[in-house]
Amino acid sequence: MTDLTDRVSLVTGSTKGIGKAIAMALIERGSRVVVHGRDQAATRAVCDRVGAYAAVDGDLATVEGTARILDQLAAIDEVEVLVNNAGIFSVEDFFAIDDDEWLRYHQTNVLSAVRLCRALLPGMLERNWGRVINLASEAGIKPLPQMIHYSVSKTSLIGLSRGLAELTKGTCVSVNSILPGPTWTEGVEKYFDGLAAEEGRPVEEVLKSYFREHEPNSLIQRFVTVDEVADAAVFVAGHGAVHGRALRGEGGIIRAI
Repeated sequence: MTDLTDRVSLVTGSTKGIGKAIAMALIERGSRVVVHGRDQAATRAVCDRVGAYAAVDGDLATVEGTARILDQLAAIDEVEVLVNNAGIFSVEDFFAIDDDEWLRYHQTNVLSAVRLCRALLPGMLERNWGRVINLASEAGIKPLPQMIHYSVSKTSLIGLSRGLAELTKGTCVSVNSILPGPTWTEGVEKYFDGLAAEEGRPVEEVLKSYFREHEPNSLIQRFVTVDEVADAAVFVAGHGAVHGRALRGEGGIIRAI
């Protein structure tokens, strides 16, 4: 594997969940990790707690917020590993989602990555070394009817990743996407707590039936852990020949060879 010691990594949306797990895994590999969140105090607290290199804050869903983050990065160091993890999800009725909500998902889940890649990828190409890792989802290949807006945004990320990979041909810069399946995060835990309350059932009972009823194709029949997603990110960051891939870590939900 490629030595990541002292490589500067930016992990967006890294104050909790998958992003935080990836940040911690990269720190364990010796990377100088810059954590990111929207709230300055919360992001700084996570930075101190996990022993990160630095912290940046700002809303990647906006041009102004992204500019703020890039200004902070300019005063820290050149980013060599970019992990675009920041994103949102929700279960919604397709027919009730208006244009503003579609645009909010596109801004948050897609254009956030576009803006950072546009700003940071040229430097990687100039230095002839870099990694871009975009957190997509199995929903990008197997769209979920209860999350069509989210699924479409993740399909876009997969396409963005492959297209950007083509721009790096012949260099030591790689671009990949990772496709986790249903992953147990704080947000997912909150969702299932709410669902259990709505159905008047213990959350343990709801979880027990979830994969049997909603994800029967899953081969692992459980949620992916954030540490498993982090392991996949570290693997991609450490192998330059893994390039232009949509790496599946969804527990076999996508029934395909």
